[in-house]
Amino acid sequence: MISTDILIIGAGPTGLFTVFEAGLLKLKCHLIDALPQPGGQCSEIYPKKPIYDIPAYPEILAGDLTEKLLEQGKQFEPGFTLGERAETIEKQEDGTFIVTTNKGTKHHAPVVAIAGGLGSFEPRKPLIHNIADFEDKGVAYMIKDPEVYRDKRVVIAGGGDSALDWSIFLADVASEVTLIHRRNEFRGALDSVEKVQELKNQGKINLITPAEVVGIVGDESVAGVVVKQSQHIEKEFVLECDNFIPLFGLSPKLGPIANWGLEIEKNAIKVNNALDYQTNIPGIFAIGDVNTYPGKLKLILCGFHEATLMCQAAYQIINPGKRYVLKYTTVSGIDGFDGTRKEAPKAVVKAIE
Repeated sequence: MISTDILIIGAGPTGLFTVFEAGLLKLKCHLIDALPQPGGQCSEIYPKKPIYDIPAYPEILAGDLTEKLLEQGKQFEPGFTLGERAETIEKQEDGTFIVTTNKGTKHHAPVVAIAGGLGSFEPRKPLIHNIADFEDKGVAYMIKDPEVYRDKRVVIAGGGDSALDWSIFLADVASEVTLIHRRNEFRGALDSVEKVQELKNQGKINLITPAEVVGIVGDESVAGVVVKQSQHIEKEFVLECDNFIPLFGLSPKLGPIANWGLEIEKNAIKVNNALDYQTNIPGIFAIGDVNTYPGKLKLILCGFHEATLMCQAAYQIINPGKRYVLKYTTVSGIDGFDGTRKEAPKAVVKAIE
């Protein structure tokens, strides 16, 4: 049986950052993830997608963010159970928990932090009768490697952040990018909407709205899409292309976690955000996109904040009655579990003293 201080369900960005925050408190972490590698969606779905709202990084690729988080937490020697799904949880008489995976691996910890992101997920597919015939033959529901689209004619469908961000990114990769959305208004960040409009004015992106893709043409692979436009009079036309990428988001499922007795609201776990992001079961926390509370924002940045406060509460559970004094890492430095120590710069310490 694997024993640890904090058992983290989910090895996405929020789970990985928890390792660092827990390490500062001398708490050991072990992570379980159904995917074969850490990083969650950032590694599995869009490792080459740029992220723009991480502090100190004007732009960072999702895969690079994963690498940086792994590097940051490495000194605290986290454990990993990868390629296995957390299946059941049992509360022991002493208040601790045993979590068993679908492969029978048992984990024991006094604190469980669910950081499962959107849970298990499937892409939302458009209702096009022959779309399955072209999957992996020019049709993709997510972008893992943008170089696949180098010098290709790409059609993207969707109106959210992913559709906007990838249209912007591929404008410098593909020979032609066309963004199609069934409304004139987009749901993504205003800055991204403005950038797409700017690229359209520069002739780097074709924008067709309001319209939708209703068919795919081709023999062995995608040769074009059937576009139905509905400005004033509905009309259909074939737009030649090499790739069609419908980005309509993901359909999330909590999986076995939904049967753990937690309070669920709209496929998310309710937590007490006024205190520490604890669930209705003492000792079980939910952080990141998997949780919900009034005013919740599904941002990586918010997951980092929730992980920080959760670790403070976990410390009190693991060390009842022991007072923890918050120390700034700029002053105290960082002691790693591997015996290394990163000292705070002397100039900073002197200035604060």
